[in-house]
Amino acid sequence: MHKVISARDLQIVLDDANEAGLFKWLVASYLMGKRIQGGIAARAYQVIVDQHQRDSPRKLAHGTHRERVAMLGQAHYVRYDETTVSRLLALANKLNDEYAGKVMDIVGASANRQEFEKRLSEFDGIGPKTVEISMREVGKVIF
Repeated sequence: MHKVISARDLQIVLDDANEAGLFKWLVASYLMGKRIQGGIAARAYQVIVDQHQRDSPRKLAHGTHRERVAMLGQAHYVRYDETTVSRLLALANKLNDEYAGKVMDIVGASANRQEFEKRLSEFDGIGPKTVEISMREVGKVIF
């Protein structure tokens, strides 16, 4: 049995649907939604967001491809590092370009939970598992 990693486990605060917490949980959910061990995904989140301070879509989009691959490597998240890095950049860019860099703007553009989930799944690399992980925590604070 695998331990379910929560936002609290990663020191992500989602109270009051705060934007910083929502973005951090989206990144964590994205990393955990891949076929990789939860502990490695959690470590990758910590390296990217906590250690390298890529805690907003703008900051995540900043830097080189090589720097992002090195961050994943530091966490031993190497199985899908190239595609994961490309898709994380695409996630940050889509969030910046289409939703003013705000997860709450995705919420605002969605009539209900189902539409929010559909909009999430339109991000490259976000499939049903990532949506499920994200909604496990986000669903409690925004819907």
